[in-house]
Amino acid sequence: MTLFHPYALRSVELRNRLGLAPMTQYCSERQLPTTWHTAHYATRAIGLGLVIVEATAVAEFAAVTPHDLGLWSDEMIGPYADLVQSIEAQGAVAGIQLSHAGRKGSRTRPSDGDRWLPVDAGGWPVYAPSAEAFAPGYPVPEALDESGIREAQDQFRQAAARARRAGFRFLELHAGHGRLLHSFLSPIANHRDDAWGGSFENRCRFLIEVVQSVRHEWPDDLPLGVRLSCVDWVEGGWELEDSVRLAGLLKDHGVDLIDCSSSGIRRPVDIDPKPRYQVPFAREIRERTGIATAAVGLIKDLWEADEVLSSGAADIVLLGRTLLLDPLAVLRAVSEGFAPPELVPAAYRRAISLTSDALAPREFIPEL
Repeated sequence: MTLFHPYALRSVELRNRLGLAPMTQYCSERQLPTTWHTAHYATRAIGLGLVIVEATAVAEFAAVTPHDLGLWSDEMIGPYADLVQSIEAQGAVAGIQLSHAGRKGSRTRPSDGDRWLPVDAGGWPVYAPSAEAFAPGYPVPEALDESGIREAQDQFRQAAARARRAGFRFLELHAGHGRLLHSFLSPIANHRDDAWGGSFENRCRFLIEVVQSVRHEWPDDLPLGVRLSCVDWVEGGWELEDSVRLAGLLKDHGVDLIDCSSSGIRRPVDIDPKPRYQVPFAREIRERTGIATAAVGLIKDLWEADEVLSSGAADIVLLGRTLLLDPLAVLRAVSEGFAPPELVPAAYRRAISLTSDALAPREFIPEL
């Protein structure tokens, strides 16, 4: 299977082309990882090439909920270093996604009703390129002035430096799903008439300057990715042609991978997602710019993931919900002879059928 071929991004070699997509767990305590995160990420690291830790706020006012992860002070680095160790001990490369919620911030987590948290109820101010609410029930954000823009850009830079000190070897900037970086890109959310609004070049300026700032801190030998909402699915919004054009610019500024998602600029949006519906975005960007891409979204199993890669549509596949339900999918593939046996930790080899061609009986730990 092409899925289990190694893949290199700068100096980092992934043992295969399968990764865990960043998916917020809403389980932090004081914005820090907990034992839940350790168990969740270490388990899913078994057999994978890359694990991307969920959207992590670059500032105190940059989170979506009080239960998001955050990395805005040096005192927060230690728990992330422990998390990196738990991931890489299983053989996967540890990555992290840095995020600013923008106008989607100050909410309760979904399990608590996904409600707006006013400042006097424990919430915080929300910011955006323009003073326009994300959706009904969301507050009108404060439009960032130039000072606020520069501060936000520096928050990404500082968080990247902390991520490196924690030991992460892959960094992704979240420029999708209606968060701050995406909001600057899309004409649906960006109505500015200054250097950060209006033309395509101006709307891309904020993200490109963040990339430049982050690249000053993130080592040259380590890969940098950007998650894009490749289309808004809204008339007059961001289109695939915009994403292709932006991907070329990002490549020129030191970005190595585009994580190809979609939507999230406003709610509601009328789309009918079908299996692998976002894969064509990864293919188009990859073929037209030469930058590496990750395919995500409604890829139901490892066999579909392999088909995506074998067709040349993407360089890696990131699975989310599939690995929530079946975290040891790779071990199942080994037992069926589709994945290399060395992906099975020694402690788990007794679980592979003794009649399997994947592992010879001598390789198993005997029952004691």
